[in-house]
Amino acid sequence: MRAASLSRALCCCAIACAVSACGFFGGDEGMFRDRAEDYKTAPELPVITVPEGKNTEALREIYVIPQVQEKLLLEGEFEVPRPAPLIAGAGADVVRIQRLGDDSWALISVPPGQVWPQVRSFLAAANMQVARVDARAGIIETAWLELEGEALPSRFRFRMDQGVQRGTSELHILQMNRGTSDEWPTHSSDPQQAADMLRTVAQFLADSAETAPVSMVAEQGIVATGKISLREDDTGQTYIRLELPYDRAWASLGKALSDASFEVVDRDRSAGIYYARFLGPEDDADESMFDWLWGDDDPTLEQMFLVSMQAASPGVVNITLQPESEELALTKRERQALLALIKGKID
Repeated sequence: MRAASLSRALCCCAIACAVSACGFFGGDEGMFRDRAEDYKTAPELPVITVPEGKNTEALREIYVIPQVQEKLLLEGEFEVPRPAPLIAGAGADVVRIQRLGDDSWALISVPPGQVWPQVRSFLAAANMQVARVDARAGIIETAWLELEGEALPSRFRFRMDQGVQRGTSELHILQMNRGTSDEWPTHSSDPQQAADMLRTVAQFLADSAETAPVSMVAEQGIVATGKISLREDDTGQTYIRLELPYDRAWASLGKALSDASFEVVDRDRSAGIYYARFLGPEDDADESMFDWLWGDDDPTLEQMFLVSMQAASPGVVNITLQPESEELALTKRERQALLALIKGKID
């Protein structure tokens, strides 16, 4: 009996110690308390001041919050806007090769941080030695390579940029032959070699892009917010701001108009104007998208518009839209909706 009583006493003592230990180690006052909510009361500290001439690269923001570009407000009484349709790249392949004149590049429907490790994987699988890597600039350069059937050694530069649309990427490849200079040329020494390499890498990316890992360093350096946005000028007029060279922007706008239910009737490249007729939905399947544009009202169909593109600064153009007839007046909501439709098709 005494042994049983002693056992029960020791057991109760152990339980009491365990409970008290839980309070000592855990809880709000414990040694290992839950710190999940500490951020709510954390003070905001000033940015560390770095002496002049010292490198501040290690102190940059890890997760940068981008500035909101599209802050357009509808005029008149406020109403909750409907969700924008998913028109950018809808139904498109993951990887497409784009061409403009002598230039070509791969358009990839994933962010740059996801493309970067896949290009590295391609180079490793192809046993191509890398000479230089700059993840923040999105550049990989190979060493000199002896290619079968080629008289001169070659090297390649892979450059990954953000795409026009948010969450897309562009891959550009530059090739050069070994010669008297080690400086990279403006254009490839052998365009056919560059084109062959681009097609090979594009196929590799198409086969593996959806399961690719993400490089946070490349993601931070190569901003994936896109090169296009809706803006308002000082007079309240809505326009598209597009960060592309003029020649490419002009070609991209023409294709986007056709993809956005416009019929291009005429164009004046010297003036930067497309004369386009808005056709509206092609079939009943498109009706829901146009319901978003105009709500319950019927859209103004079969009307001619002037879509103008003007250079704002080097590498930047502004795109505006206005009816050809002065009798047709667009509301601010309709103008924004039409421009948003065009914006989603530019790449």
